[in-house]
Amino acid sequence: MAHPRVQKDKRHWRAFNAGEIPPDWPLISWVIAENMLTSDGEQHARLRRLVSKAFTPRRIEHLRSGIVGIVEGLLDGLAAEAERNDGVVDLKPHFAQPLPMTVISDLFGLPTRDRGELHRLVGVFFDQSITPDAAMATFFEMWTLLTTLVAAKRAEPGDDLTSALIAARDDEDRLSEDELIWSLVLIISAGYETTMNLIANAVRALLLHRDQLELLTNGEVAWSTAVEEVLRWDGPGEFVPMRYTTEDIELAGVAIPAGEPLLMGYASAGRDPGRHGDTAHLFDITREDTSHLGFSHGRHYCLGANLARMEVNEALPRLFERFPKLDLAIPVEDLPPLPSIIVSGVESLPVRLT
Repeated sequence: MAHPRVQKDKRHWRAFNAGEIPPDWPLISWVIAENMLTSDGEQHARLRRLVSKAFTPRRIEHLRSGIVGIVEGLLDGLAAEAERNDGVVDLKPHFAQPLPMTVISDLFGLPTRDRGELHRLVGVFFDQSITPDAAMATFFEMWTLLTTLVAAKRAEPGDDLTSALIAARDDEDRLSEDELIWSLVLIISAGYETTMNLIANAVRALLLHRDQLELLTNGEVAWSTAVEEVLRWDGPGEFVPMRYTTEDIELAGVAIPAGEPLLMGYASAGRDPGRHGDTAHLFDITREDTSHLGFSHGRHYCLGANLARMEVNEALPRLFERFPKLDLAIPVEDLPPLPSIIVSGVESLPVRLT
């Protein structure tokens, strides 16, 4: 991920430049994007510099009290939903999904009427089981929704990140219209989908390891430590397309020619016995080394990492304080996995609040 001869720009992919990758390839929207995730060098530095002006730590910290309020409201909603369903509620749509969706929508000034549609589009965007036609149609729908958002914020700027991105400039340089939309596609979809699944994966992990949950609820281990262990052991970021070799290289004894795509297994790094020893496959919030690649590494490190951590660290302790006997409502093996190679998680997480 830090190799100087491995880059992110599709112009390095021999097959793509030769016209061998069809426009209806299911992952095409991940390749043709023009944003920080798919750029290198000065272009990447320029985009990151402009976007980071709207994504300051001060602005993110300012969100904390609002996030706490959202969490408390969702917990009230969980209790009401469980009362209607004999104590059982699906934590994914009633807690893990609406928290990051509300936060990211408020952050970017997305109208309430569009939030349900954005949730549907982002879900399809990360779904690798759909047809190529459906993938392309979803991409264009998302592009249209965000183009409409930008037009509205350009006409009437507000105290939100979309307006801040529109106004962001570096000397006389600023984001072009396409760069602006592509940045929104990246930040909104990645910031929402991954945090949603991090919350769900964390709850599942702790319910399967109740001895470690007790260490958290009695204060022996910090919640922030547990979140890092979830990111190492079962983080939502599984694979992110693509990186490309700019010259012939050798990785782990394998010769890779120039112009080849690499699909990086971010999640596998957390299970590496060479780094984490013989217990790498075990969930253990007391381990000393919880290092992971959940937010990438190096120059492409996630701008939204602090926001994601804040949301999860505010949500989990409040969830288990409100419902200390929370438990899975069905066997763990019956939880349906997400149809995605990009994010790891489950489609639903039915729990009993007790």
